[in-house]
Amino acid sequence: MSLNKQILIDSLPQDRLQESNYRLESGPVPEPSEGEVLCRTQVLMVAAGVRAGLQGSASYAGAPKTGIVMNGTGVARVEKSNDAGFAAGDLVVCNAGWQEYSIHRAGALSKVDNDVDPVHYLGALGTNGLTAYFGLLDVGRPAAGETVLVSAAAGSVGHLVGQMARIKGCTVVGITSTEEKCRLLTDRLGYHRSVSYRSADFRAELKEACPDGVDIYFDNTGGNILGMALRRMNNSSRIVCCGVVSQYDTGNPAGAPTGIPGLLVNKRIRMEGFLVFDYAAQYDNARKEIKSWINSGELNPLYDEFKGLESAPAAFVDLLAGGNLGTRIIRVADQD
Repeated sequence: MSLNKQILIDSLPQDRLQESNYRLESGPVPEPSEGEVLCRTQVLMVAAGVRAGLQGSASYAGAPKTGIVMNGTGVARVEKSNDAGFAAGDLVVCNAGWQEYSIHRAGALSKVDNDVDPVHYLGALGTNGLTAYFGLLDVGRPAAGETVLVSAAAGSVGHLVGQMARIKGCTVVGITSTEEKCRLLTDRLGYHRSVSYRSADFRAELKEACPDGVDIYFDNTGGNILGMALRRMNNSSRIVCCGVVSQYDTGNPAGAPTGIPGLLVNKRIRMEGFLVFDYAAQYDNARKEIKSWINSGELNPLYDEFKGLESAPAAFVDLLAGGNLGTRIIRVADQD
């Protein structure tokens, strides 16, 4: 008899997330009722933003709870369907959670097209890619020749933002952690320049990397890096507030950096936050354009992979410490 492995939130982190905040359990595979679909998870995405839900700082995630399956988006294969719109064997994107089997109403599932690797629906064609797309193009509104600065530039969203900005004719500068990641940005992803925030000369190196100032800053980190970027912004520039990864994995998030609102006023800077869910009606058109960039080779999505559901807690802790390159995924089951 098949069992459903699940990773549950065992305790809420008081400071940094630990693997011990989770526990592995097994139970019976659920049976779908009328209008429901049973899915078996193939691949899960691990995203830093989910940490904000455990922190209670993401209003859209609700209050943090223990004893429930950890949240996560996945690509899954339909095992049994009681809805005419889906058949066994279909590949779908769903909120699978950290478990092998999950039940969904048909309206909560999206079929995966077979013209690209399905894993792209967790990266470039999923929440990460759509966040990069709408954050840069709708909130940032880049024009050819402008300088775009991206923090967490080798991360799941950042590595896509920089490439999209380059496609739009911008000069792209990335901020990341290590020299290895700096080389990845320039050698593989087409960033024009990159700097490490761990460098003892970070302030001077950032200034040198942006000799004409910054027109758009795509902020994935908040904290001190946002403070540094503020001082490089040009008049009438834009700051896209996407995430605050530097403040997620802590029980005591820091306040805003100095310079707000003074620099915003003096330089007429527009600073705007957004949620990708607000653009749901435009997802299909965005995916068409992103898919065309993938197929043409203009966009090179990166994935790093852990194997087995049991590895998810360790993969998440490592991601929050900056260990990922591109989108982090968990290979739960081999695709048939």
